Amino acid sequence: MRILVIDDEPDVLFLCRVNLQHAGHEVLEAPNGERGMELAATDRPDLIVLDIMLPRLDGLSVLKALATDPQTQDTPVVLLTARVQAEDQLRGWRAGCSEYITKPFSPLGLTDTVQRLHDMTPDERREQRQQALARLEGRA
Repeated sequence: MRILVIDDEPDVLFLCRVNLQHAGHEVLEAPNGERGMELAATDRPDLIVLDIMLPRLDGLSVLKALATDPQTQDTPVVLLTARVQAEDQLRGWRAGCSEYITKPFSPLGLTDTVQRLHDMTPDERREQRQQALARLEGRA
């Protein structure tokens, strides 16, 4: 699977690259939102791991753009971020993420999440998003 990791922290990029490659994935990297958007358009990754706090173009803006583009709208996006507040999580799920993981994170957990999301259909990912939103909004 081809995975695009968009994060401005070199240590996070390294940790993701090493663990995802060890699991057999091809890893593309972008240090900011603009470059991430370019790679998403040209290299068409199977899944994207995205930080929220990025230079040039923040992660939520990237996520919203990906979710509205017919070529990338079904690409699973994992938000991997230090933003832990429920309000931040709500914004991420509402913007269209497929999973929300907070830093610090388990590299093995990320690898498992990537595989689980890849195995799901777009409809199953949408249902998971709706369930997460219901939990966070107190409807569950």
